[in-house]
Amino acid sequence: MTAQVDYLVVVFTATSGASGDLLGSDEKELVQLVWQLVDVKNKKLGKVNELLIKPDLSDLTEEKEEEDVVEESVEQENGSGADCVYKAPSVDKALNMFHLQLTNEVNSAGAGTSVCLCTDGQLHIRQVIHPEAASKNILVPDCFYSFFDLRKEFKKHFPAPDLKALNVHTMAESLSIPVDVPTMWDPSATPDPSVPLPAEVATQQLQVMSSVVLALLSEPFCHTFSNPERVSEKFESGTCSKMEKVCDNTVIRARGLPWQSSDQDIARFFRGLNIAKGGVALCLNAQGRRNGEALVRFVSEEHRELALQRHKHHMGNRYIEVYKATGDDFLKIAGGTSHEVAMFLSREDQIIVRMRGLPFTATHEQVLAFFSPEDELKETCPVSGGKDGILFVRYPDGRPTGDAFVLFACEEHAQCALRKHKEILGKRYIELFKSTAAEVQQVLNRYSSTPLISVAPAPLMPVLPTVSLLPPPGGVRDCLRLRGLPYTASIEDILTFLGEFTQDIRPHGVHMVLNQQGRPSGDCFIQMTSAERALQASQRLHKHVMSSQRGANSRYVEVFPCSAEEMGLVLMGGSLSHTHTHTHTRSRSGTGLSPPPCLSPPSYSFTPAPPVLPPEAAAALYPPIGQVVLAPRPLPPGHAYYPASAQLYMNYAAYYPSPPGSPNTLGFFPSPSSIASPGGLVRMPGLTYNSNGVKELINAVQGYQYAPEDAFMHAHGPVHTHDPTRTLLTQPKEWVCI
Repeated sequence: MTAQVDYLVVVFTATSGASGDLLGSDEKELVQLVWQLVDVKNKKLGKVNELLIKPDLSDLTEEKEEEDVVEESVEQENGSGADCVYKAPSVDKALNMFHLQLTNEVNSAGAGTSVCLCTDGQLHIRQVIHPEAASKNILVPDCFYSFFDLRKEFKKHFPAPDLKALNVHTMAESLSIPVDVPTMWDPSATPDPSVPLPAEVATQQLQVMSSVVLALLSEPFCHTFSNPERVSEKFESGTCSKMEKVCDNTVIRARGLPWQSSDQDIARFFRGLNIAKGGVALCLNAQGRRNGEALVRFVSEEHRELALQRHKHHMGNRYIEVYKATGDDFLKIAGGTSHEVAMFLSREDQIIVRMRGLPFTATHEQVLAFFSPEDELKETCPVSGGKDGILFVRYPDGRPTGDAFVLFACEEHAQCALRKHKEILGKRYIELFKSTAAEVQQVLNRYSSTPLISVAPAPLMPVLPTVSLLPPPGGVRDCLRLRGLPYTASIEDILTFLGEFTQDIRPHGVHMVLNQQGRPSGDCFIQMTSAERALQASQRLHKHVMSSQRGANSRYVEVFPCSAEEMGLVLMGGSLSHTHTHTHTRSRSGTGLSPPPCLSPPSYSFTPAPPVLPPEAAAALYPPIGQVVLAPRPLPPGHAYYPASAQLYMNYAAYYPSPPGSPNTLGFFPSPSSIASPGGLVRMPGLTYNSNGVKELINAVQGYQYAPEDAFMHAHGPVHTHDPTRTLLTQPKEWVCI
């Protein structure tokens, strides 16, 4: 709308809560709506109309009800009050009555048909009418989707540094408009804008606003009301490139969202404010599930500031926290670079559904058949675009992740698809969720992007790479590793499998290895009483079949002898790879030790980087590596160093039911040879300063053999100068736990 409108409707609203600059910030309901028609061509004013609106009685507090009882007698004396309020229409009926009366008045005037609202600021439309209508699922008449901001129109003739400093009173003074009403309410003189607005003030405000409009229309200003403010009727989904520039002053972070909320639900929460296309990005946690947060990008800083006023407003029964965020935060979540994703999301007006838990062998045909089965008894929801409407998520090496995104042409088909939640495809049940374009980008970025740190930072000491991460040769191989166990196998099944060798197992010597999800990995370590019995068990039981009492499946199990050091290293998240480069030349073939199942792709290995310090300078600053005992000299904070030739493995392992045998190395540094055997040492870093001492330590290791007099707090020794809460606990037992 660029031409001058025929009529302006000056509108003023009041809620049961705050007024002025805080109008609508306390989520109070609309209770009063007044308006007046202005004939732009003839510069005439119509009659003043007023509607009292009945609030939702379920939201009234006991305190408010008591106030109403006290005030009822006063209102009855004046012939108005409680009766008028309770006979007043609800907000949905009031908005329809406003639209109907306005249409009739315009038709009776006969001077034109184009009508647009005019308000004092943005709050009346954006923060009062639209949010309440959205929370109550009320359809708002079309006339409330465009309006003129009187402050912005006034600023075109009287430049002002801040729109918030303007109000009806200051505009009337600048235009030399006399205020006939002696009780005129001046917002600038009100000390507390959180105080509800008196009922008679709304009419007074409206009359002054109409006078300001007539003054702007008249000479010498002859103002033209064109290009009104727009309120977005619908949120538009879209894609965002990582190369796109996003202003920091247009992004907020919403926290506390229901986990099942979609981008449309978030847009409904911010109804009245204009969100940029594709400007809602749902955040995911490390497991790829929604964490209750979202980043929202608005079209301007003005709308972002209005969004911040909705801090702790409610979405259903939950209140939502709203904070400032940056453009970089938004791009990290919503930005993408994949051409395949851009083509997938280029289709407009499509509903996205996320599939999770797919079999790794799932194909496009199986997904299409899942949503459109041949069985006539089941619902059919066709996928938009056929195979082109399905996007499988894959790792960088092409392996499937079990996730996929599917497009549907309309909301009806999408809801039909969501009703198939947890139905079976192949031998697995499939989880279905309504998704967004930003979530597609985020999931694809997580699985398909290159590492965040492509090159490892330079080492501080050039001597560190020469230290092997593997245990030293010559260890006693008095342990067994069982590989390929049934996933349902229990400790009882393992003891049955070992047969006569069960009597040679040390107390608490069975260690089940779990993966990152806490499920059995198929591996197990067993501590034997001697290396001879471990060797005999491996020779007799290697590739024998193990059965599980909890499942019908049986598998042959590989049995290898290994040392306690090798067992401890694997249980602590490391690996003994046959291809790993190390300084020890002893052959490890036959150990059966291999990288853990949860590992990074081979492309994630780091390239060598030159050392920061030359060997001579490092030798002057740091002692030889052999002189470092338990607590090495702390290095300055910074990035951790990873050897250039080693892959990065996730610390996935857990053990059951007792601690494993620990390796003889602590990180990069060898432990002192002075520790007596068979005694052991426990090092417990990170204890709280307010701990109760030995009593808590004894409770922590309850169930293991130790001498209470051997527990001591070492708070100010030379080893623990930099950390007073480091604790040493000696244990006269065969195992060492770190």
